[in-house]
Amino acid sequence: MIGMTIGMRGQPASAGLLILEDGTTARGEGFGARGTAHGELVFNTAMTGYQEVLTDPSYRGQIVTMTTAHVGNYGVNDADAESDRVQVAGFVVRERSRSASNHRAQRTLDAELAAAGVVGLTGVDTRRLTRHLRSAGTMRAAVSTEVLDADALLGQVLTAPTMAGSDLATTAGTPVPYEAGWPAADARHRIVAVDFGLKRTILRLLGDQGCAVTVLPATTSAQEVLAREPDGVFVSNGPGDPAALGAGVATLRELLAARVPVFGICLGHQLLGRALGADTYQLAFGHRGVNQPVSNLDRQAVEITSHNHGFAVDADTLPADGPLGRVRATHVNLNDGVNEGLRCLDVPAFSVQYHPEAAPGTSDARYLFPLFTELLGAVDAGAR
Repeated sequence: MIGMTIGMRGQPASAGLLILEDGTTARGEGFGARGTAHGELVFNTAMTGYQEVLTDPSYRGQIVTMTTAHVGNYGVNDADAESDRVQVAGFVVRERSRSASNHRAQRTLDAELAAAGVVGLTGVDTRRLTRHLRSAGTMRAAVSTEVLDADALLGQVLTAPTMAGSDLATTAGTPVPYEAGWPAADARHRIVAVDFGLKRTILRLLGDQGCAVTVLPATTSAQEVLAREPDGVFVSNGPGDPAALGAGVATLRELLAARVPVFGICLGHQLLGRALGADTYQLAFGHRGVNQPVSNLDRQAVEITSHNHGFAVDADTLPADGPLGRVRATHVNLNDGVNEGLRCLDVPAFSVQYHPEAAPGTSDARYLFPLFTELLGAVDAGAR
C-alpha cells in the first residue's frame, strides 16, 4: 500500500474511508447518505457558501473537500441553491455541524446530503489533504461508508474514468427548453442561454439587466438557436473537459460566424476559446474558491473573484487573426498566470473563466453583465 494516512481516528460508530488513487487514505465519520461515491477529489478555499458549492453543476463528478474547518453551521435552505439538486459526488469536511443555527435554515447539512444520496465524511484533516492535492494534483478518489478496506476501495478507484476526456456537461443542464422567468414582460433583450450546467444566480443577474432568457439544452444546434432570433447568446458554466464537447464548439463557431453576440462564463469561456482555434488543458489542481486575484488588463485593475474550474484556455494558442478575426486576452490570474478572459475584436463576443455572479463570493466582476447588454445594444444599433 503506497501513500499516507491523513487524519486517521480509528473506527467511529459510522466509520468512513476516503482513498486517493496514489494510495493516500483518510478515515473519519460518515454522514449524509451511506454508500460509496467515486469522483475527482478537489478542494474549495471558500470560508462560506457551502450550499452554493454543493448545488453547483460544475462540481458534477467531483468529491469536494472544504479548507475551512467548520461546515454546516447555518444549515441549508431552498433559496440559496444554484440548481435543483446537490451536484457533488461526495463531500469531505474537517468538522460538520450537527445543528443549524440560522433563521433562514430549513434543513441541516446532514439531512440535505442524506436526502440527495450523497456520501459525506467528517473528521478529516482537510487542510493537510489540500496541501497534498496542491503538491500531487487532483486525482481520482472514492469515499465510502461500506467499503472500509483500503486496498479493496483503491482497486475500485483505479478502474474509474479520469476527468480528462469526460463529457459531463451535455447532461448537466436542462433536457428541455424553458423560460427563465426574469424579468417582467417589458424586457429589452431576448437571450438564449445554452445550458451546460448553469447556475441560477446567472439567470437572475441577466434578468436584472432586462434580458428575457430562454434556456436551451447543451445539445441544441446553431440552427435551432438562430431560429429563435435572439439578441444574444449566453454560454454557461459546466463540468468536465471542454475538449470532449466537439458539438458544442461547432455550434458556437457557427453562432460567431453569424455575428450573434456571445457571452461565456467558465466552461463557456473554454468553449469560446476552442471555437476561436485555441487549445485547452487541465490544471494541476484547478481554481476553486472565492478569493482568486485576477488582473483586468483593460481596466488595469485587480478583481477578487470566485472560481470553479479544472481546465483552462492556453492563451499562447489564441490566434492573433484567425478565421473569426482577431482575439486578445483580457484577464489573467495573478497567482499562476492562467488566462481568465478574452475578447473578440471582429465579432461580438467575450468571455471570462471565473464566475462574475460569484455565488458565493464578491461582487467585483458584476460589471460584466451590463457589459453584455451594452454589447447587445451596440450590435442592435449597428444593424439599424
